[in-house]
Amino acid sequence: MSYTINRIIKDADFEDVDERARKALADHGFGILTEIDVKATMKKKLDKDMPAYRILGACNPGMAWEAIGLEPRVGAMLPCNVILREVSEGVEVSAVDPVASMSAIDNDELKQVAGKVRDSLSKVVQAI
Repeated sequence: MSYTINRIIKDADFEDVDERARKALADHGFGILTEIDVKATMKKKLDKDMPAYRILGACNPGMAWEAIGLEPRVGAMLPCNVILREVSEGVEVSAVDPVASMSAIDNDELKQVAGKVRDSLSKVVQAI
C-alpha cells in the first residue's frame, strides 16, 4: 500500500509549482494551515544544503469537521501534508494518502471521509 499520492512535473520551476499547488488546493476547498521550508530549516539548524523542499499542511475544513466529529483524536493526523521537492527531473509533488494513514483506526465512517479526502487530494495533485 502506498502512503502517498505522487506526481513528477518535468522540467518545472519550483516556485511555479508551489504557486500552482496552492491554487489547486484552494480550488478543491483546502486551505494551508502550516508551511515548512525544509531546505531553509536544514541550512539554519544543521548548516546543510539540500534541494528545494517544502511541506504544505493542507486542510479542507468541512471534511476535517466531519472527521473530528467521528473520531476526536484524528486531529493527531491533521493537517494533510503535501510536499514539493526539487528532483533531477523537475519537481515532485506528493500528498499523504489519508486512507492509508488512518487505516489503524477501526471506524468505517471515518474511512469513508478519508476516501473523500484522498479523492480530492488526487485531483489536486493532477491539477498542478
